[in-house]
Amino acid sequence: MLDSAACELLRSAFRRERRTPTRPHLPMTKPLLFTPITIRGVTLKNRVVIAPMATYSAVDGVAQDFHFAHWGRLVLGGAGCVFVEATAVTDQGRITNGDLGIWSTAHVPPLKRIAEFMKAHKVVPGIQIAHAGRKGSMQRPWYGNGALTSEDLARGEKTWDTVAPTAEPMVPGHIVPRQLSVSDLVALKGHWVDAAKRSLEAGFEVLEIHNAHGYLMHQFLSPLSNKRNDAYGGDFAGRTRFPLEVAEAVRAAWPKDKPLFLRVSAVDGLDGGWTMDDTVAYAKELERRGIDVIDCSSGGLYGSATAARVKRSWGFQVPYAERVRREAGIMSMAVGLIIDPHFAESILQKGQADLIAIAREALVNPCWPQMAEITLGRKAFDAMDDWPVQYGWWLKHRERSIAQIRADEAAAQRS
Repeated sequence: MLDSAACELLRSAFRRERRTPTRPHLPMTKPLLFTPITIRGVTLKNRVVIAPMATYSAVDGVAQDFHFAHWGRLVLGGAGCVFVEATAVTDQGRITNGDLGIWSTAHVPPLKRIAEFMKAHKVVPGIQIAHAGRKGSMQRPWYGNGALTSEDLARGEKTWDTVAPTAEPMVPGHIVPRQLSVSDLVALKGHWVDAAKRSLEAGFEVLEIHNAHGYLMHQFLSPLSNKRNDAYGGDFAGRTRFPLEVAEAVRAAWPKDKPLFLRVSAVDGLDGGWTMDDTVAYAKELERRGIDVIDCSSGGLYGSATAARVKRSWGFQVPYAERVRREAGIMSMAVGLIIDPHFAESILQKGQADLIAIAREALVNPCWPQMAEITLGRKAFDAMDDWPVQYGWWLKHRERSIAQIRADEAAAQRS
């Protein structure tokens, strides 16, 4: 058995050189965070979800060795579900030249490889499908996250025409998008459906529709970006019409026994923009159309993906997930600066969300789910039985050695 000092070594992975939220240690037998959950016909072994995180490293939309290594290390960390990054439904729908895509059958094989790897390790594979709209043809973030420049073109980057609800650029200096016609919307809806079918072919078990962060669907939803005067603009019903049509079409194409998530920016965080009341009303409409989980993020209408006048704090988006769950009668997923396991558990215990999404914290510590389980009370020696045997077998022997060394040191001090 591990002594308390050895367990403390494992728990120390969560200690950071910064202040984290103080949460009481909740009395429990088994934490909700590590209780399985079944959505439709798919069971997640725990409530930890690795959120989609774009890496901007694809070539012509095709996943590379980097992607397999990146997702592989997250899979081995023990989450219930791991999402691959935002995946464009058309080549025009990419944010950058490095975006992942699923607009052709050529994109399926490398994605199928990672989905099979996830299943082999009892992790549910998820994929988020997306369209950038007017946020397309941009720089990769580390080159500036703005409009492509001559320096970008010299590196081999290419520009393309973009589309949006109206012919207004995100900010001055960006490409002016072409306004989508009604016939364009019909065709685009078909691309979302085709992307869902290819996602199924690739072996994914959970699908998420991206409606957040200033990308095309969010552009339709927000009154700040949708200035149309036809049936797809104007009031709430008009602005939500196309996103709801896409949700309905994707749900019809996606198997009835598999979950369908949808990510929203719950608030724009801008005067005159999309509000939390809008999100609740929208979530009710989505629930009627068969969406299973609302993934609650925020911001991003202008600038970087999550840019908004929303003050950052620990779990700052949890109230959005709580209100959607309570008022719309639909499952929700909380995301955003949830790094402490006790805090994550308290969110579930209080009924604020059904799932906890971990994003950049998993880049710091891919083993966050495994370490969280130990932090929440499971004996490390027992927990290692559920780790990949290539790790757990060796680490258990290592911990025995550490325990013996400590016992010998204690005996030497007594003599």
